[in-house]
Amino acid sequence: MKKLLCFFLLLSSAIFAAGNVESVTLAKSDKSWDGSVMPAYPKEAPEISVLKITIPAHTELTLHKHPIINAGYMVKGSLKVVTDENKTLQLKAGDALIEVVNRWHYGVNEGDEPVEIVVFYAGTKESAYSIKK
Repeated sequence: MKKLLCFFLLLSSAIFAAGNVESVTLAKSDKSWDGSVMPAYPKEAPEISVLKITIPAHTELTLHKHPIINAGYMVKGSLKVVTDENKTLQLKAGDALIEVVNRWHYGVNEGDEPVEIVVFYAGTKESAYSIKK
């Protein structure tokens, strides 16, 4: 037992000592991409969801809004996001964004390949991700 414990300690030391672990902050803000201040987190028990969303080439999403805080990471493709106030954001693979909350907007994939975006939602069990207009 003592040998096994020593082995695990040695192994964990080697893993953490390996200098190839890297951490890069992709997005960090108290505001969404359009400059709006983020709302407070809900007082109910939180539920975090992570979705991979694929938007086909040459597709325009319907006008919608997110009632909860969410952030995304563009894995593939490019996407234009437009608010009902005509504020525009152009995203490409590798970009991260903190999405607008309770603001009407839509996305457009004007490219020839599907868009893949991983989106993190911070809500509750009862929260909807999006509401269509």
